Amino acid sequence: MIKPVISKADIKLTTQLAHKIWNQHYEPIIGQDQVNYMVHKFQSESAITKQLEDGYLYFLIEHQSKPCGYLALVPHESENKLMINKIYVDIDYRGLSLGTKLLEFTIKKAKTESFRTIWLTVNKYNTNSIKWYEKKGFRIKKEIVMDIGNGYIMDDYLLELLIN
Repeated sequence: MIKPVISKADIKLTTQLAHKIWNQHYEPIIGQDQVNYMVHKFQSESAITKQLEDGYLYFLIEHQSKPCGYLALVPHESENKLMINKIYVDIDYRGLSLGTKLLEFTIKKAKTESFRTIWLTVNKYNTNSIKWYEKKGFRIKKEIVMDIGNGYIMDDYLLELLIN
């Protein structure tokens, strides 16, 4: 089941998932210090609350009534694009097609709202995720290096999926 993040309790649950998932997945890729910085800056309760106020759409996914992943979408109506800002599944629930369900949910939302493109950024060294997105039809469009403060950069690929 996929449900929107609306309440303070939903936000708190999302931040708890973010902390767990980011530490599981990103520590080997970017190191613990950058994980701590990014979780605080982008995945804290105050950050997610602000993002919701700014038009981000957050969703939780459950498996057997247990929250195990989340998704954040950012509509860009003027460009006719929908950004996947965050799509994460707890490592304990991988292999259950929950990431695919979140992506299918996103594609359906994009079609319903007449977006022509879904896009996202992925760390260049996150090879398993890049392969997964490419298998789902995404294509690398360009490289992006962005300063995110505190001496850290995001060294990413921008991927796109065209919607029919």
